[in-house]
Amino acid sequence: MRAIELTPEHPVSTMAQLGATAESVGFDTAFVSHHYNNRDQFAALTAIAGETDDIGVGPGVANPYETHPVTLASRMATLDEYSDGRGVFGVGPGDASTLANLGIDPDSPLRRVLETFKVAQRLWDGERVDHDGTFAADDAGLNYDAGEIPVYVGAQGPHMTRMAAKHADGALYNGAHPRDYAWASDRVAEGLDERPDHRGDFDFAAYASVSVAEDAEAAREEARFPVAFVAGGAPPPVLERHDIDRAAANEVGEAVSAGEFREAAGKVTDAMLDAFCIAGSPEDIESEIDAVLEYADSFVAASPLGPDVERAIELLGEMD
Repeated sequence: MRAIELTPEHPVSTMAQLGATAESVGFDTAFVSHHYNNRDQFAALTAIAGETDDIGVGPGVANPYETHPVTLASRMATLDEYSDGRGVFGVGPGDASTLANLGIDPDSPLRRVLETFKVAQRLWDGERVDHDGTFAADDAGLNYDAGEIPVYVGAQGPHMTRMAAKHADGALYNGAHPRDYAWASDRVAEGLDERPDHRGDFDFAAYASVSVAEDAEAAREEARFPVAFVAGGAPPPVLERHDIDRAAANEVGEAVSAGEFREAAGKVTDAMLDAFCIAGSPEDIESEIDAVLEYADSFVAASPLGPDVERAIELLGEMD
C-alpha cells in the first residue's frame, strides 16, 4: 500500500480535489481522519470517491465510541458500494483528548475495536447479529448487500498492535520514528505467531505524520499542530522510548482538550517533533521514510503533509 491521509479541516470540495491529486501522482489509497471539530469524515470520503476512479478510500480511523459500531459498519458498507468496492475500513479507539470534549471515556479500547470489526464483518457477510459486549446489538442486520472490506486497525500500544496482527488485514501503526517501528515489528511478530492461516497476508503499515516542503523549516513549523495531538495522547511507554518529559506531554494534551490548539502547538518541543513527525525537505523525508520501511511493509503519509498540502502531495508522489 502507498497511501495518504487527508484531514477534513478543508471544505469537502477541496478534499475531493486533494484526493484526485493523490490518485494522479500514484497513491493507491486515501484515508480521511476524524475529529468531531473537523468536517464529516464520511462526507469527505464520499466526495473523494466521486472524483476518483481507482484509489482506495476509507476512514483513518473511524472510532466506535461516538458512533454505534453497527452504524459504522453500515456507513463503511455504503462507502464501499458507492466507490465500486474501493473501501478500506480503518478503525481505532480515537483520540482521547478530543473524545473527552464529548464526555466519552474510551474504556476497554482493545475489546471495543475488536468487537466492532468482528461484528462489521458478520454484517457485511449478510448475517443478523446479536451482540452483548462493550456495545449491544439485538438482531441487527443490513438491508442491502455488502462484500468483503479490508480492515486496518489503528494501533500504537503493544496490545492493540498484537491484536491487529492476529485478527485484522493490516495495522495503521501510529509512529514516525524507526525506533518505534523496530519495537512495533516485534509486537507484530508476536501477533502473527497466533494468526490463523485462513486470514491471509498481513500489512504492517507505517501511519506516519509527514510535513514536506522545499523550505525545511516551514515544514517543521507546520508539523507542530498534528504533533500536539500525538504527543498529548501518547502513552507513557512511547514517551519514555523517546525521552520525552511526561509532564510536558500532559500540558500539550490539556491544551488540546481545552481546544487551545495554537497554545498546544506552541508547547510542542523539538524532541516531540523529531519523535512524532517526519518533517523537512523532500530529501530529508525520503531518507526517513526509507528508514521506517526497514521495519514496516507499507507507508501512509499522514497529515499535515506540509504548509501547501497540494504541493506536498505532489512532492511525495515524486518519491520512489
